Amino acid sequence: DPDELRASTPAESARLELLHKTHAALGELIIARLGKLPPTARLPLANGQEMLVVHGSPADPSVAMGVEMTDDELNALLGDEPADIVVCGASHVPFTRVVGDTQIVNVGCVGERPTAGFANATTIDTLSMGLGIEQFVIDV
Repeated sequence: DPDELRASTPAESARLELLHKTHAALGELIIARLGKLPPTARLPLANGQEMLVVHGSPADPSVAMGVEMTDDELNALLGDEPADIVVCGASHVPFTRVVGDTQIVNVGCVGERPTAGFANATTIDTLSMGLGIEQFVIDV
């Protein structure tokens, strides 16, 4: 609920204003429907693997997994029920990395990217013979 949040910096004020505008544009019905969505989605893949899609991390969907983290830090965020592939994005910085038996794919961000002038995109092809991941930058 954006009305519950308080900004303490000009940057936070700008983000909060954007959240208010987005909330108003979506409307109460869509916001209510979004609120009912589960925080994670598990998808079986054709090659027998399982993909887990989460905003932040499997251990805590509100905590980002970042490219700068050590394997130990990422492993802790994978939690007790990791999948073969974890797709996330909360840090807004794209990367792909294997930690233990789990491939982590951060898809980056289009809207709130850390640096202006471009957006990130990631395609993930799940084929019976393997997984294809392509990450690229789009000038905006």
